[in-house]
Amino acid sequence: MDVGILGPLAVRLNGQSIVPSAGKPRQLLALLAIRAERVVTVPTLMEEIWGDAIPKSAATTLQTYILHLRRKVTAALRAGRPGAAPDLGGDAKAVLTTCFGGYRLAVRPEDSDLREFQSLAARGSVALEAGDARAASAMLERALGLWRGTALVDVPVGRVLGVEVLGMEEQRTRVLEQRIEADLLLGRHASLLAELRMLVARHPMNENLAAQLMTALYRSGGVWRALEVFQELRRTLIEELGVEPSHRLQRLHRAVLSGEPELEPRHAGLELLRAGG
Repeated sequence: MDVGILGPLAVRLNGQSIVPSAGKPRQLLALLAIRAERVVTVPTLMEEIWGDAIPKSAATTLQTYILHLRRKVTAALRAGRPGAAPDLGGDAKAVLTTCFGGYRLAVRPEDSDLREFQSLAARGSVALEAGDARAASAMLERALGLWRGTALVDVPVGRVLGVEVLGMEEQRTRVLEQRIEADLLLGRHASLLAELRMLVARHPMNENLAAQLMTALYRSGGVWRALEVFQELRRTLIEELGVEPSHRLQRLHRAVLSGEPELEPRHAGLELLRAGG
């Protein structure tokens, strides 16, 4: 099985898509795919599909959706075994298993782009913490390259999937920040400017991205532009949340004003954020 979650939903078995065209079965498959190899309880599935308006017929309807998915699995298995006559119905139940209180989709970790992303992200983070910026940058870039757009962009998203998608997008942003931090450590500040300007415009209250843009601008000789980034962030935070930038970012601002050596290419600007104060 080949499972794609980091973009439009794509679930293929023997090269055949088993993604339903109808919205609610698609939601069901998406949630099972995200939580692959784990049991997703019936109440959780019902909450995702119907929210607080669960109909009396929900249990029967859910079983119908599961049957529909298993038929898609059976068709994909049959396409992969021409001329054979195995118990394809039983095989389908092995792929989409009924468990006590719920259902489980059998997917190996290496067959899911989400699991591969999380594995590469974890390895990249370890490399960054160990001071191997080059390996970290390469691994984190590979992780980000698995994304094909917004996660599950073509799936109706209910309450449960909404939380899952939010968590994935937050992981994506964190990995992006770490990859930029690694690139700053490698002295790639000039080549990061365009990307960071776009990211800061897209995430105007993200202090980490603002700090990275300030660092890249400072190292590229744009001290006054780095100060502008701080002022724009401060203005946005006050207008939107009524708060000042964190003490950590204010310390970075003071470092830019005074030209502290921590901002030179041998150091990451985010080291100031980590240090606090």
